[in-house]
Amino acid sequence: MTSGRSVEIHADGVRLAGDVRTPPDAIGLVVFAHGSGSSRLSPRNVQVATALNAAGLATLLFDLLTEAEAADRRLVFDIGLLAERLVAATRWAWQDGELGELPGGYFGASTGAAAALGAAAVLGDRIGAVVSRGGRPDLAGAHLPEVTAPTLLIVGGDDATVLGLNEEAAASLRCEHELAVVPGASHLFEEPGALERAAELAIGWFTQRLLPTGAGGRTPD
Repeated sequence: MTSGRSVEIHADGVRLAGDVRTPPDAIGLVVFAHGSGSSRLSPRNVQVATALNAAGLATLLFDLLTEAEAADRRLVFDIGLLAERLVAATRWAWQDGELGELPGGYFGASTGAAAALGAAAVLGDRIGAVVSRGGRPDLAGAHLPEVTAPTLLIVGGDDATVLGLNEEAAASLRCEHELAVVPGASHLFEEPGALERAAELAIGWFTQRLLPTGAGGRTPD
């Protein structure tokens, strides 16, 4: 049975609330980065996290900003700050007794995808895989060629604008990467079966790449 606990992550002098869920004999850890205007309680991310838990992956969902910070639109779209917070959360997980030895990856939605890629560029081969759902990887900009983690970009087939931005971002990636289109899905994957399909794709990507690499769960130098 999957166990859950609330945690507190210290970053940049602030305290960020988080939720950890760990299935028995977890095979990896996926840290989530939510999109603008959202939080660790995002129902879509929680649904995906639940599916990952069922597949044997531990998950960490946390608030990238404090409640006060989230009211500042400039911070909501400060990809550099969000990536730094994600790095801080990852380093916290590396020091955690339950999570520290697990190979790890990132799951980013919307602007959180750019933060995930930015953090992955900083941490290099210590991150085993990245998955973006309806993301804006283009906002990671110059960090894209620096990402070494295998990256899966999942986009809704009816989300034409974001699909084009993902295609452009993919052209800048130098790591192993794929662009997966979910037919009939819009930006929020609200259509019947769309989010479930995105979760299936994410599970396949993480389980196939985290175990062989053994990266992501190491204690930083």
